[in-house]
Amino acid sequence: MNSTALLASLGLSLALTIAFEASVFLLAGKNDKKDLLLLLLANVITNPIVVLSFWLAAWYTSWNTYIVLIPLELFAIITEGCIYKRYGNSFRRPFLFSFLANMASFWAGVLIQQLF
Repeated sequence: MNSTALLASLGLSLALTIAFEASVFLLAGKNDKKDLLLLLLANVITNPIVVLSFWLAAWYTSWNTYIVLIPLELFAIITEGCIYKRYGNSFRRPFLFSFLANMASFWAGVLIQQLF
């Protein structure tokens, strides 16, 4: 994969992740604009790290996909949960929200990849 394709992949992944996690945010009945911005910023921090780390592991190792994915997803869940707990206004259970939002975006991504 060349650098242009990698950047496109990173951008698409981030856009889709934000869309799916923002949908979970809204479906959870949250409407605090600062918390929605916090969700956006948290994903701008975690998503590129997770996606790039996954691609690097896929390119340079022969590790099983799950050995790579599970720690990366846990990193995203814990990091975002900490961000929501520390800076959020309306996250009563920030780690549960982070888990649900990340699982929704992860499984939506798996489904999208299966379709294309």
